[in-house]
Amino acid sequence: MSEFRLPDVGEGLTEAEIVTWRVAVGDEVKINDVLVDIETAKSIVELPSPYAGRVAELLVSEGQTVAVGTAIVRIGSASEDSASEDSAGEDASAEGAALESVKSVVEEPAPAKPPAVLVGYGPSERKRRTRTGRTQSVSASSVRVLAKPPVRKLAKDLGVDLASVSADGPVVTRTDVLRHREQPPTAATSRPVTGVRKATAAAMTASALIPQVTEWVTIDVTETMNLVDRLKVDRQFESVKVSATLIAAKAICLALARTPDLHARWAEDAIDFPQSVGLGIAAATERGLVVPVVPDADRLSLVELGRTIDELVATARAGKLQPAQMSGGTFTLTNVGVFGIDGGTPILPPGQSGILALGQVAKRPWVVGDDVVPRLVTTLAVSFDHRVADGEQASRFLRDVADLLEDPARAFTF
Repeated sequence: MSEFRLPDVGEGLTEAEIVTWRVAVGDEVKINDVLVDIETAKSIVELPSPYAGRVAELLVSEGQTVAVGTAIVRIGSASEDSASEDSAGEDASAEGAALESVKSVVEEPAPAKPPAVLVGYGPSERKRRTRTGRTQSVSASSVRVLAKPPVRKLAKDLGVDLASVSADGPVVTRTDVLRHREQPPTAATSRPVTGVRKATAAAMTASALIPQVTEWVTIDVTETMNLVDRLKVDRQFESVKVSATLIAAKAICLALARTPDLHARWAEDAIDFPQSVGLGIAAATERGLVVPVVPDADRLSLVELGRTIDELVATARAGKLQPAQMSGGTFTLTNVGVFGIDGGTPILPPGQSGILALGQVAKRPWVVGDDVVPRLVTTLAVSFDHRVADGEQASRFLRDVADLLEDPARAFTF
């Protein structure tokens, strides 16, 4: 019998939530078959089996958060399966009796005095396994509410505590959750802080300790948007989402080559300058804000950069980013313009010294020579670590990005 313990699937993982079991007790599994989906701080990860055999026991329930190193499943070997088959006949009658017991619990009205019920259902005391393999009592209040995984996900998305839902039967259904959601609240509710929100909160708290400054500039990006329109019909870019974000990403890479201070890293006794740009792209997903990283972004052509960004953002929104795809960032780009926002003061991701926010592109009156004409305008804002760079370096960098977006042909002069 082998125990599979929750591994550290990426940099410094300490805990993860069991999202969906892909196997059940009795299933045959081969090495590398997916056993379970877990949610780390930033992504949902599939865990493959390191063993072949039959699933003997699932030690952790869906929705439960456990520490790295916790045993989550037991898998028996083929020889153990063979031995267990010898006693199958003896267990058959007991299994039948158990099934009848289940029917009586579900189908018959509950008596005034609670009867003995199945583990995990009702108010009876049960045992749970600890990381050391011992068992300990669990009070009635911590007994897991019965509900299918889709219903659990719905409740989590709506911020509904399953324990507070009144169900028509022994299992909480989608209808029960929606009905509970529609009822007027009688008191303030709370939602557990887990996953992306927990990681974001920790990152922003750490970032608040960094002395950071924000500068901004409003510019005419009509020529950039004309370039976007031309590239959208260019055959080389037919599989790429061409947008102001892509052109801004390229402009950042070119500007960092001239002012590398904006993506250097503070190391207490030194300032480290990376050899290439690890460009973070802030992406809003259903699970929260995540920042996948384009490695060596400054070494990619515009087409390659666009394809890589598209793939990473799609993976992020599918909740399938791996920890390695969110590491190695040296500078971040966030586009708040997609939400119809003119600009803001972006906060530095921990470990980075610069982040640029791109505001919405909107038609506004603009002075060209002595005339006021309608032009496409946006606002750029850069926040930087004042330990690493001063206003001079930040201003040069921001001016370079602005110049490139006002006139993309300037790229030939960089």
